[in-house]
Formats: sequence, structure tokens, C-alpha cells
Amino acid sequence: MPRNFELLVFDWDGTLMDSAAAISASLQSACRDLDLPVPSEEQARYVIGLGLNDAMSHILPGLAPSDYPRVVERYRIHFLRQDSATSLFPGVAEAVAELREEGFMLAVATGKSRRGLERALAATGLKSCFHATRCADEGYSKPHPGMLQGLMEELGAANERTLMIGDTTHDMEMARAAGVRRLGVAYGAHPREALLGYDPLACVDDFNDLRHWLAQNA
Repeated sequence: MPRNFELLVFDWDGTLMDSAAAISASLQSACRDLDLPVPSEEQARYVIGLGLNDAMSHILPGLAPSDYPRVVERYRIHFLRQDSATSLFPGVAEAVAELREEGFMLAVATGKSRRGLERALAATGLKSCFHATRCADEGYSKPHPGMLQGLMEELGAANERTLMIGDTTHDMEMARAAGVRRLGVAYGAHPREALLGYDPLACVDDFNDLRHWLAQNA
């Protein structure tokens, strides 16, 4: 049966890793530590997927960029304390390995730093499953299409044969800007209604639904 896609690009946090709650709580704690305005959970979840500097400008618009490193340092301290409590969504490790064995090219486009992604890939044992990865500190942050464009160029994939899979509007907007079709996952950081505003091919409710959709449509 002919495939519709050759390259599947996954977001990491909130799509493969159940880490949205830890990220939002860590952002709130960092602001609290420094006596800065503490974002609501909704505000903190909105910036998941952005690079840390872009996230800072959204949740702390009155803060000078020169002060971002202080917040980022506190954020990392809190997030690393929760590292052991974050894990892949059930079924992710098996599904990613199976998708690679089935012949798909697999990639990650994430708002994490390179250091953070490498740590997560090593901890989960998934590093060897992905053909390429892009992080926010290596170029443009989402929703700029640069990460997707770089992955497609590196792996020789056409945009019409590439699928972006993510849990935020930043993922959906990046894919649309790159001329790539998109699949929303409603179990992560952003609500279903927001994802549907970007005309995804579908919006799934859990990772098992995602795997089933890929089996039927990818």
C-alpha cells in the first residue's frame, strides 16, 4: 500500500514526553524564586515548545532580555529536579521503533535546547530511532519554519511527503508556514480547539489514537 508520507517529524515535550505539567510548574517556580510576576498555568503552557528566550518574552514582557538568563537558570534547576518524574507517554518507545522499522524517516523538532534534548534521548533510549533532530537554540524557534525546512533539506524529503506531529499551536503554525501537513495531539500543552484552528489532518486524544491514525493514514 503506497504511503502518504516519508518523513514524520515529532515535537518532543507534550507529544512524545509527558512533561507539559513539569515545564509549566518549573516556569512558575522560577518566576516565584525571583519575585517576578508568576504566569498562570494557561500562560505557562502556552509557551511550551518555544525556545526559552522566546518563552521569556511572552510570559515576562516587562523583563529586560539581559535578565532572561537568571530566569532560565532557575527554570532549569526546577525542571531537572522533576526529571525523574517525567516519562514518555505509554507506548511511545515501541511505536517509534516500529515506525523506523517500517521504513519511515523520523525526526524531532523541539523547543528544547540541544543539551536538554540529548539528555532526554539518552534517558529514554530513543536516540538511535531518529534520523535527524533540530532544537530551538540552533537557529529559529517555532513557529518559524526553519527547523522543518532544515530537517527536510537534510533528509531529502519533500514538504508534501512530510508530516508534522505536535501538541501546540506553535507546531501547527510552523508546519503551515513550511507548507507541511500537520497532525495535532490534544493530550499535551494546548487545547484541541486551538489546534483545530490550524486545519490539521486530525487531532487525536491520546498516543494510542496517534499510533492508530498513523497506521491507517501515514
